[in-house]
Amino acid sequence: MTILALILAALVGLEHLGIMFLEMFAGPKTQAKAFDMPFTFVNQEHTQTALSNQGIYNGALGLLIISVLFFFSGSTLLTIMRLLMFFVMIVGTYGGLTATKKIFTLQLLPATVVFVLLFL
Repeated sequence: MTILALILAALVGLEHLGIMFLEMFAGPKTQAKAFDMPFTFVNQEHTQTALSNQGIYNGALGLLIISVLFFFSGSTLLTIMRLLMFFVMIVGTYGGLTATKKIFTLQLLPATVVFVLLFL
């Protein structure tokens, strides 16, 4: 496993923490722009609740990716990181198909690159 793969994995984790902050703490205008959604939809109370809930999941995933880098090593780290990148690839694929196509580039692509690097 290369240092590059670990650095990129950490960036994927940080990205998910950033997504969490957007979903939980950004204003509706920022969220609407970031997630390609109409402002009138994002500004609704139920949408805000759903975004905050989704933010918890993205934050947990990001924190898990980063913490794995500190608590595991060797083949255990490799196995867990491959699994986590595969999870992100699934989430990125689903999001790209159902929400906005830019998720393919922002979430799926980086996780796929890390996933491949973890096998080299």
